[in-house]
Amino acid sequence: MNLSEIRLTKTQYIMLGIAAAAFIGWRAYAVLHPAATEERPVPVVRTMTVGATAADDKAVYPGEVRGKYESSLAFQVAGKISARHINLGDQVHAGQILMEIDPQDIQQNYNAAQAAWQAAMSNYELARDNYRRFSALHEKGAVSTMMRDQYKTQLDAAEASLNSAQAQLTASRNQMSYTQLKADHDGTVSAISGEIGQVIGAGTPMVTIVQDGNREIRIFIPENRLDRIKPNQPAVITFWALNNITAAGQVSEIAPMADSVTRTYQVKVAVDAMPEQAKLGMTAKVTLHAGSENVITIPSGAIYQTGEQSQVWVIRDRKARLVNVATAGYEGNNVKIVSGLAKGDVVVTGGVNKLAEGQEVRLEGSESK
Repeated sequence: MNLSEIRLTKTQYIMLGIAAAAFIGWRAYAVLHPAATEERPVPVVRTMTVGATAADDKAVYPGEVRGKYESSLAFQVAGKISARHINLGDQVHAGQILMEIDPQDIQQNYNAAQAAWQAAMSNYELARDNYRRFSALHEKGAVSTMMRDQYKTQLDAAEASLNSAQAQLTASRNQMSYTQLKADHDGTVSAISGEIGQVIGAGTPMVTIVQDGNREIRIFIPENRLDRIKPNQPAVITFWALNNITAAGQVSEIAPMADSVTRTYQVKVAVDAMPEQAKLGMTAKVTLHAGSENVITIPSGAIYQTGEQSQVWVIRDRKARLVNVATAGYEGNNVKIVSGLAKGDVVVTGGVNKLAEGQEVRLEGSESK
C-alpha cells in the first residue's frame, strides 16, 4: 500500500466524523427546539337537547257501516227454489215470506204421515171400544181378568202407535212450513245468494237481513296494535262520502281470535247517533285515541344504524359518545325512543357518519376555543 492510498483513507474517516457530528448536533437541536405540530381541526356538529313531550297516541282505521244485528236466513229443508219475493235493499217485516222451495216431495211425506195417523187413530178407537166392552163384561163376571188385561194391553199399544203417528204428522207439517223462508225481524235485505231453480241444501244461507235499529262500524286491528284497544274506548268517526259529518262512538266488541287469512282482529265500534245520510256499506274512518304519553322523539337523521342495533351520538364533556337506543316507530320525520336517552341529553342530529368514539367536537353556534 502506497502513501497516497493511506491519506485517502484518512480523508474518508474525517468526512465520516464530520457527518456524525452534524447528525448528533441536529438531533440535539430538535430535542431542545421541538417543531410545532399541525393541529387537527375540531369538527362542528349540529345538536339538539332531548326533552320528553306529551304525545297523543292515536290511530286511524278504515271501516264499514254495518247493522248491529244481522241475520243470515236459510231453509231448514233441502229442495229447489221455486219463488223469490224480495230484492236487495227491500224493507221486510217479521213473518214476511222471502223465498219458497218446491214442496212436492215434502207434501207427499206429509200425506203419508197424515194417512198413518188416521190408521193409528182408527186402531186406537177400536182398541179403546174393545177394552170398554170387556171391562163391563168383567165386572159382571162374564169374562176372566186375563182376557180383560189382554184388551188393556192392546189399548196401550194402540195409544203408543197413535202418539208416534201424531209426532210424525207434526214433523211433516213442520217440514211443509219450512218450504217457506220467512223474515225473523223487521229489517233490510242486505244480501241474497239464492235464485229460482237453484237446488240448495238445508242450512245454506240464502238471505241476510240487517235488523232495523242501531248501526255500527266494523274495523280490523293488526295484532301489534291490539294491546292499545279496550272496550268503551272513545272513537271519532268520519265518512268518506259525507263531507264535514262526524259522529262519536266507542269500542263495543273486540274479537277474541284473529282472522285466519288477514291475521287481524275484528273490532265493532258503536255509534251514539248515526247520521241519517250514513247508509249500510258506506266507508268510514275511525280514529281511536289511546290517551297521551310522555315520549322522547328525535329526528330520523340522528339514528346511526350499525347492523340490527340503533345508536345515536351523544355529546358529553364536549366529546362524542355512541349510545345504544331502542326505537318504537316513526312519528312523521321523527323517531320515538323507548330507552337509551334521558331528558337533557345532547344528541347529534347532523354529521353523525363523520364522528369517532371519544372525538372532541364543537357545537354549532358556539365560539371556538
